[in-house]
Amino acid sequence: MINNLKSISFIFLALLIGFSSCKKVEYSFGDIKTPAGLSLTAVVAGTDASNPNGNGMGNVAITANSTSALSYKIDFGDGTDPQVIPSGIINYKYGNPGTNEYIITVNAIGTGGATSTISKKVKVFVAFEIPSAIMTGLTNDTSKIWISDKGTKGHFGIGPAANDAEPETFYPKWYEADPNSRLPCSYDDEVTFTKVGANNITMAIDNKGSSFSIAPATAFYGFSGGDDCYPIDVSGTKNLVFMNATSSSTLDYSTRIQFVVPGNGLIIFGTGGKTYEILELSATKLFIRNVGIDGHAWYQKLIVKS
Repeated sequence: MINNLKSISFIFLALLIGFSSCKKVEYSFGDIKTPAGLSLTAVVAGTDASNPNGNGMGNVAITANSTSALSYKIDFGDGTDPQVIPSGIINYKYGNPGTNEYIITVNAIGTGGATSTISKKVKVFVAFEIPSAIMTGLTNDTSKIWISDKGTKGHFGIGPAANDAEPETFYPKWYEADPNSRLPCSYDDEVTFTKVGANNITMAIDNKGSSFSIAPATAFYGFSGGDDCYPIDVSGTKNLVFMNATSSSTLDYSTRIQFVVPGNGLIIFGTGGKTYEILELSATKLFIRNVGIDGHAWYQKLIVKS
């Protein structure tokens, strides 16, 4: 009898332990709270009346604030990976040269993953430090006038760009103009590069009333017709924007520096392109490349006016 009672007790205890071990464990995270009152400020460093988009350093003080937020995921809008910032405060440095507009997006993250979102547009100026060799070569550290190197073969040329069927090249593979073979309006322009301050270059052009344009670009300049001379307006001083080259060139055949010409972008002859890569530069010679509105690479050779 005693043995039977012991057996029954053992079975009951085993069942009790088994039941306890199968019982579902419940966890509590508390109330799910969506962050409320989310705000976002973005202050560009050095902004004033003379520098509406900052002092050129690219620094932006970003502050996100909300009630019930545990952290903030910030997308800076420049293609870099978003960052999770617990405090919501970060001093971020943009690196793209020139003046660019970005959309900063913040996701405030609350308990249980609940989020609130806010975005803000910011315009930031980043000054590119022009290499001294480029500054001196183009301007002689003051001002220098350039003209077409019309007496040299290949002073005007064309070749494949990255979006052409053949591999991209950095010389006029398809066509190199013979000396003095183009229209007269291609040869009388004077291009003046001037050093302004420690890190700026301006450009002014005297085209004597007309400039040459390739046929695909005439509409871009407000005209219609084929390859010819047109009364294109190149007046005014242009503040050039310098940056590292965005092409696939190498230092074997390029300086890897490019600049953007505001406005219609024309230098000597018009292709509809505004960005020029400096392939070669010396005290007296300049070889530049740009991709025209037709998608091809166009080349110019210039020399210093004597």
